[in-house]
Amino acid sequence: MTVNRFETQVGQAQMSLEAGKLAEQASGAVVVRYGESIVLATVIGAKDIREGADFLPLTVDYEERMYAAGKIPGGFIKREGRPTEVATLTSRLTDRPLRPLFPKGYYYEIQVQVTVLSTDQINDPDILSIIGSSAALCISDIPFAGPVGAARVGHIDGQFVLNPTLQDRERSRLDLKIAGTREAVLMVEADASELTEEEMLEAVKFGHAGLQATIDMQEQLIAVAAKPKREYKLAKADTSMVDRVREWLGNQLQEAVRNRDKATREGQTDAARVRDCALYRGRGGRRTRHGGDRGEKGV
Repeated sequence: MTVNRFETQVGQAQMSLEAGKLAEQASGAVVVRYGESIVLATVIGAKDIREGADFLPLTVDYEERMYAAGKIPGGFIKREGRPTEVATLTSRLTDRPLRPLFPKGYYYEIQVQVTVLSTDQINDPDILSIIGSSAALCISDIPFAGPVGAARVGHIDGQFVLNPTLQDRERSRLDLKIAGTREAVLMVEADASELTEEEMLEAVKFGHAGLQATIDMQEQLIAVAAKPKREYKLAKADTSMVDRVREWLGNQLQEAVRNRDKATREGQTDAARVRDCALYRGRGGRRTRHGGDRGEKGV
């Protein structure tokens, strides 16, 4: 058994990636440690496309465990409960930067499982979920155009802080989570208190520069632990409806939503909506009071 481990300083703590020790039957498995917070990210992928699939069936499951915080369920209920709201939101946070990096037309089922093994109550493991999932996909045989790095940005005492602790975030004016590749930003989610547009832009730039260290570690791990990518077939999507809509609508809606003047923008989008309704009714359809569509036979 060959265990590969790489670490570096990221923000205020050491971060490490380790592969080759746990979950070896998965297509890819990586343990990410930041401070004393630890997550295990595993991925598996189907070898055949499910019949009738017309989208990428990617499932990301972020699982919190009470033992990670040193607690064991007691009393009558001794099992873990349903996923918390934080776990569900972290699953979505992990999914968003990963999904665009699979080949277009790749409709093989993929499951990403992230398990929190330990949380030190200082460093939030949600960012580790993105990094671990990306690393696991990169060293697996599943085609993936990663790696993807991730970081959190705070704004404390007039300064940007990379990966602030849970305690520091209580006095931070910003809680920005960012993920991206070496060249581009893929996902930004933020909660801010009266920051200017210029400050928000600088926060994104600061975060993108800060996540480069997590990409460096993944590239080191890929160089020694990556499996050859599997052969696969790309499904050809039916774009006839999209082509018809694009031919009919043209750039009308795109130009409308990019207009910086709010009144003009709303007027142009309303005009597109009215045009849509007129075309739909001209083909025999009618709108319902609840916004649904029914044909002439009231389907």
